[in-house]
Amino acid sequence: MTKKSYYYAMPLLLLGLTGQSWAAENNDENWADSSHKTVRQYLKEWSNDIDSWFGDTDPNNPSSATLRLMLDNRWNRYDGYSIKPRVRGKIKLPTLKRRWSLVFGDESIDNTMDDSVNPERKDPLQTKKLDRKSSRNDNASVALRFSKELKNWGGIDTDLDLGIRHGADIFLRAKVGKDWNWTETLSSRLEQIYRYGINSKHFLRSNFDVKHHESAQISNISSLFLEYTHDNDEETYWGNSIYRQHRFSGNRELNYGIFTGGPIIHKKADLTVYGPFISWRQPIYKQWVFLKPEAQYYNDRKAERTHFVNLFLRLEAVF
Repeated sequence: MTKKSYYYAMPLLLLGLTGQSWAAENNDENWADSSHKTVRQYLKEWSNDIDSWFGDTDPNNPSSATLRLMLDNRWNRYDGYSIKPRVRGKIKLPTLKRRWSLVFGDESIDNTMDDSVNPERKDPLQTKKLDRKSSRNDNASVALRFSKELKNWGGIDTDLDLGIRHGADIFLRAKVGKDWNWTETLSSRLEQIYRYGINSKHFLRSNFDVKHHESAQISNISSLFLEYTHDNDEETYWGNSIYRQHRFSGNRELNYGIFTGGPIIHKKADLTVYGPFISWRQPIYKQWVFLKPEAQYYNDRKAERTHFVNLFLRLEAVF
């Protein structure tokens, strides 16, 4: 596959999101399925081509690639409407003993353990329209990742990334995590993430989830995060979502609960945001296209805002 073909592939990736259910059902189904198949074929050829850069490929052990395309929409009466496209992909490199992969796109997506609940509640809307420069910068990340499970250390899984962001920000990112199964119905996971960039400087995040599995379909979850950034200024935030999760057939999921969070100033955690939320996720139109609406009713003491409605909607295609 030539370099020129890569540029032809990009419009096809975007075409996977543009299927419209009001078209004629049979023709629409054929078009969507063939487009999805074409994109998958391009990804396969692309991943095998990249894998060949690192050694002789094995036809019996080919490379593989996954790709997520997301369109995040947000609205509230204070900040108005904003839209943000997001991309995240991963290419496995079997020539490097399956421990290496190439990851690209918005690397902040990897900062949360469970994408079922919107992790960006503390972030205000930055713009009332599509900010092309911001979206381009956030998605302009590529890194070579080394992954290994440290079995002698109790099954700790590790990721080490070396990459570049925003065209000039060379960074090193380390992530370690461990699962505990305390009983048949109680489990927890702890993750530690540290990234240092030449331009973006320090980023540190801790995730800690505790799950009580009430049944195969219902779980009660507490999801806590601590996040520290140090670029020009130092900022530390905390947040905790306590929610109930219902999983239904057909990859449908319902989450509802309460979020609390705020900044940590002088080692003291302040509570500035709190309130309930509810979200739903399901495939639409095709099994690889998902819709996830979420409604939040939070206050914002720092901005002197009483409780108000935040609406979030994600359209996602998985390849």
